[in-house]
Amino acid sequence: MSTAKVLEVIGEGDTIEAAINAIVEDVEKTVKNVKQVDIKHIQALIEDAKLVKYRVNANVTFVVKH
Repeated sequence: MSTAKVLEVIGEGDTIEAAINAIVEDVEKTVKNVKQVDIKHIQALIEDAKLVKYRVNANVTFVVKH
């Protein structure tokens, strides 16, 4: 039997994919066994009438080792 934990995180990037990758890379610095990223919300940040970056709100699921 295994146990999983979920972290709620926010990542930013020039693309949606870059924002998701930033989330995984940052979480993997302190947590191992990341299994899933569930995207909850995507924002496009605008400055001077131009899209400058994306912000992704996500839940990251990882397995806890016993």
